[in-house]
Amino acid sequence: MSPIVIGLIALVLLILLPMSVKIVPEYERGVLFRLGRLVGQRGPGFFLIIPFVDKMMKVDLRVVTMDVPSQEVITKDNVTVRVNAVVFFRVVDPEASVVRVLDHIRATSQISQTTLRNVLGQSELDELLVAREKLNQMLQRIIDEHTDPWGVKVSTVEIKEVELAETMKRMMSAQAEAERERRAKIIHADGEFQASEKLAKAGAIIAKEPTTLQLRYLQTLTEIASERNSTLIFPLPIDLFSMFMKKEAPAQISGGKTKK
Repeated sequence: MSPIVIGLIALVLLILLPMSVKIVPEYERGVLFRLGRLVGQRGPGFFLIIPFVDKMMKVDLRVVTMDVPSQEVITKDNVTVRVNAVVFFRVVDPEASVVRVLDHIRATSQISQTTLRNVLGQSELDELLVAREKLNQMLQRIIDEHTDPWGVKVSTVEIKEVELAETMKRMMSAQAEAERERRAKIIHADGEFQASEKLAKAGAIIAKEPTTLQLRYLQTLTEIASERNSTLIFPLPIDLFSMFMKKEAPAQISGGKTKK
């Protein structure tokens, strides 16, 4: 073999060798096609392909964090809100993510936006504000069912922010204020009821022992005297004079004389 042929062969090998060597990192997989037909996945690590015959597409297996743009939604109780969310997903089947869908990231984004509008449109505003965890689980389940044939696993869906109109915020604030006032009135009425029960029991005890009324009277005077007041009101019950009052026998007076 002439030196020219050997040189040409060496030149061709030097050109084809970099095209044949492929290195796939740990977080990626290579989907290999040979003459247009799916051969399988390769990697991670070092392997060789046939130049101009094999074609390889790399697929990232790491978790993708995707923001769902704000969607204008009309809830079940006819309230217009704007809601955005975040979706966490990853590829679990590299072959399906390449063969069955053109762009699995864009497809997941579109199905997430549609599902967000549909699910929140069937929910009321109170449920959106209070039962958000339930809606997150429902969104995750529905989106995962749609993306499963594409080899994509949706792990988490979180509703980030709910934007309300200013008029609706004022109405909700007024409703919350009225609810607080209602609770305060109920608590106050319940306190008055409990106090009346205690007073009724105390009155029954005092009625059985009249001496307790006098003791309570003296205790009240002691409390008043302990304060620095310029004027002291000293109520004196008439019952205190009952022991000094003499009881006279009933008599009938006629013409200034007493008849027995």
